[in-house]
Amino acid sequence: MAGAVPRAGLSTAIAVALADQATKWAMLLWLQGIGHKLTVTPFFDLVLVYNRGASFGLFDTDSPWGRWLLSGFAMVIVAGLLVWMARTRERPLAFALGLIAGGAAGNLVDRVLLGHVVDFLDFHIGGYHWPAFNLADSAITVGVAIVLYGSLIGKRTDRTVSDPTGE
Repeated sequence: MAGAVPRAGLSTAIAVALADQATKWAMLLWLQGIGHKLTVTPFFDLVLVYNRGASFGLFDTDSPWGRWLLSGFAMVIVAGLLVWMARTRERPLAFALGLIAGGAAGNLVDRVLLGHVVDFLDFHIGGYHWPAFNLADSAITVGVAIVLYGSLIGKRTDRTVSDPTGE
């Protein structure tokens, strides 16, 4: 991965993965000590949730095969994002790919080491709850939004080293 743009994306990925792991371990230690839930506002709680599925609990399974299948899938995604990142010359795209790769890597670490992903952010209104999530999920969501914005709305310039014309 040569060049300042891909290095910036890789730095973003590493920072996101490390920050994600730090917040998860802090929440694990803190929330286990106070009973797994802390009400912060009328619409936001810190909770301790163990997600054995994919995003927002989809494909939730207690099967060890599910854990390793999702882990393998995440590894392939991270590898693909790193290749894409290495080829881009667009700083916003490299940043977005770094957010996605770092978030995926952060959740992958949980899944491999713990067998589940640690979620702790719980937003709700009345009796309706958004599924609990974490910093990695937030980074992935923001990264995907930036990629979509750039591909659907943003001005397109040099996209990759292999196709500098963007055609």
